[in-house]
Amino acid sequence: MEKTIKIIMADDHPIVRQGLRRMIETDSLLKIVAEADDGDSALKLISEFQPDVAVLDIDMPKKDGFAVVRELQRIKSGVETIFLTMHSEEELFQAAMDLGVKGYILKDGAVSDIILAIKTVAAGRPFISPALSALLLQRRRRMEELEREQPGLHLLTPTEKRILKLIAEDKSSKEIGEELFISHRTVETHRANICRKLNLQGSLSLLKFAIAHKSEL
Repeated sequence: MEKTIKIIMADDHPIVRQGLRRMIETDSLLKIVAEADDGDSALKLISEFQPDVAVLDIDMPKKDGFAVVRELQRIKSGVETIFLTMHSEEELFQAAMDLGVKGYILKDGAVSDIILAIKTVAAGRPFISPALSALLLQRRRRMEELEREQPGLHLLTPTEKRILKLIAEDKSSKEIGEELFISHRTVETHRANICRKLNLQGSLSLLKFAIAHKSEL
């Protein structure tokens, strides 16, 4: 028997929540366990109900979707997240991808996309509204171009790649160590190895490279 997927939905527009609930509940494997109308409430409900997926509006009172996801990452919550938004701008889309949001759905197509999005994200795979496929392709092209320009990226280990992404978020070696459960000295060793493989001279050059290519890492 397939496992029921528990969902929390956060949006400050009751009509939007009502419409999505009607659609989601047509699938017997999907269960909305709670609804929130602002970011603070969403965090409290996620902590209380421990859902598999949180569907979050980007624009919410008190805490927006980005702030909610950052807090979930800080407390190391296992919930997968989907952004529900009116925005199709590339900047917001790239910021969501950089943050590690698994799903990004436009409200215009939410009714037709929501069930597949929840199931896909709950399985650990990304889901992007088909209307945003061009932005996803642009992101992939930039990643491929960066890899051609900087072949040393292929030499990085999975841990080094993770550290490079955290450096792009302007996190210190101490903060990176705490997040990855490794020592400050181990992080410094990884940073030195990344610099060597990418032929970068010094930590400042590494920081500049990471920030400049944050969306491609």
